Amino acid sequence: MKKFFALALTSIAAIGTAQADAKPTIALVHGAFENAGIWQGVEAGLKADGYNVIVPTLPGRVGNEASPDKVSLDLYRETVLKAISGDKSPVVLVGHSFGGIVISDVAEAKPAKVRSLVYLAAYLPKDGDSLLSLATGDKDAKIGPHLKIDKEHGIASVEQTARADLFANDGSEKLRQVIPGLILDEPLGPLATPVKLSAAAFGKVPKFYIHTARDQVVSPWLQDTMIAATPVRSQVKLDTGHTPFLTDVGGVVHAIEQAASGK
Repeated sequence: MKKFFALALTSIAAIGTAQADAKPTIALVHGAFENAGIWQGVEAGLKADGYNVIVPTLPGRVGNEASPDKVSLDLYRETVLKAISGDKSPVVLVGHSFGGIVISDVAEAKPAKVRSLVYLAAYLPKDGDSLLSLATGDKDAKIGPHLKIDKEHGIASVEQTARADLFANDGSEKLRQVIPGLILDEPLGPLATPVKLSAAAFGKVPKFYIHTARDQVVSPWLQDTMIAATPVRSQVKLDTGHTPFLTDVGGVVHAIEQAASGK
């Protein structure tokens, strides 16, 4: 009988250790003017380290086409929720740039599905904020004069000649040459839509922030300002511009994994 109980206790301990060591699924949510392709290097790095990774493409761009007039922040939220619905355990949501608003909206809608929120060079909103309200208040951002708004077709775009400096100011010359072709047009509607957040849902989900010290799109000043308004559990700083998933893949992977571990 003693031997039986000893074996049972050993089995229970082994199960507990396995559960403690289990790695959460990580969902990578891209931002405006992008699609899921931006995450290729980071996705490969996370998978190599044993993580299950989900990489949805938001509607209204290559990979998930939709007419701009049919695209909304609600549709973005539902797209991410559908993508993570198959996971039984809460997932880590990583949002880049405008993706920070999307993952915040997901956490508000289904906080039980979200283990933590990781903001990578991302907008970290308060209740009632939108990308438009946050971006227009960013005194150090350089993107504003280079935005083109086409109300007739419901899209926003970035001037071709400014794209390399804005998105890859820390990148190699080779990257700077190709990045103008990687930047996409963006449906207007979600950019101006305020997100509704509450202390009871969004407020209870742990948050982490990955700073980008040379960012020209979401400036370091705004990143600090947003964190002062919505404190996060921990922060990491990368010496990059706005697209570290292209210029510092290893740094991004390490920072995400650190956040996923709860540190």
